[in-house]
Amino acid sequence: MNINEKTRKALLRFQQNEITESLLYTQLAAIEKDPSNKEVLLQMANDEKGHYTILKKYTGQEISPNKLRVTKYYWLARILGITFAIKLMEGSEESAKNDYASYDEYPDLQQIARDEDEHEQRLIALINEERLEYMGSVVLGLNDALVEFTGALAGFTLALSDSRLIALTGSITGIAAALSMASSEYLSTKSENGNENGKHPVKASIYTGIAYIFTVVALVAPFIFISNVLMALGLMLIIALSIIALFNYYYSIARSESFRKRFTEMAVLSFSVAALSFLIGYALKEFTGIVSKKS
Repeated sequence: MNINEKTRKALLRFQQNEITESLLYTQLAAIEKDPSNKEVLLQMANDEKGHYTILKKYTGQEISPNKLRVTKYYWLARILGITFAIKLMEGSEESAKNDYASYDEYPDLQQIARDEDEHEQRLIALINEERLEYMGSVVLGLNDALVEFTGALAGFTLALSDSRLIALTGSITGIAAALSMASSEYLSTKSENGNENGKHPVKASIYTGIAYIFTVVALVAPFIFISNVLMALGLMLIIALSIIALFNYYYSIARSESFRKRFTEMAVLSFSVAALSFLIGYALKEFTGIVSKKS
């Protein structure tokens, strides 16, 4: 088939993308324990292999997959979940999908474009992962810990003015709050199970508790290692902002939601509570006249 060199290079790039994704889905299917997920992944692998075969008809050339890219997304899937890795990979190929649609003179490429935009999204939606099923419980733990604990530590900073005392008080408060939140999530999920939501109360409470405790440990750490309370507070706020950014990036990819909107909402809420608590801590310290004594 006669095609110009520029078009041929573009088709070869598309061809490598398709065989790379086919290999990745095959590898993920091999380690997937859930039969339904395994079937979805194998179907996706077959679809991508079919796209590769169509493109080969135009290029007349075999091409090897990008092994580095396969390794990257394979480990992302192992660590952060199959849905996250697949959606991140598919998102990076948006320009390629648009390029497919631009080749009006090749009907087969138009079909591939439709497959990429419609069929694969439907397959991705079928993937059922426990970590996404319990995402609501994780959100509850992280969000509550970030909002409540940035505020509490900010308030303790001026009220107590001793980094180790702040760390001790914060740790006790945080652990108690984590156990309370986990218990509440257990009771809430158990109650909701009357509506057959499919979530296990114990697992839901564990996800919430772990998310809360992880956040508490990360936010308390600066007060353990830094004696200057204001420097520790500043680092704590940076850590809080980083947790908000990383979690919402993961959530926005896995759930196909707006990162900017979720990040802004959580950051503004957490830092507003922290600022208000900081002022309340200062006001209470001045009102009571209590001054902490350092040994």
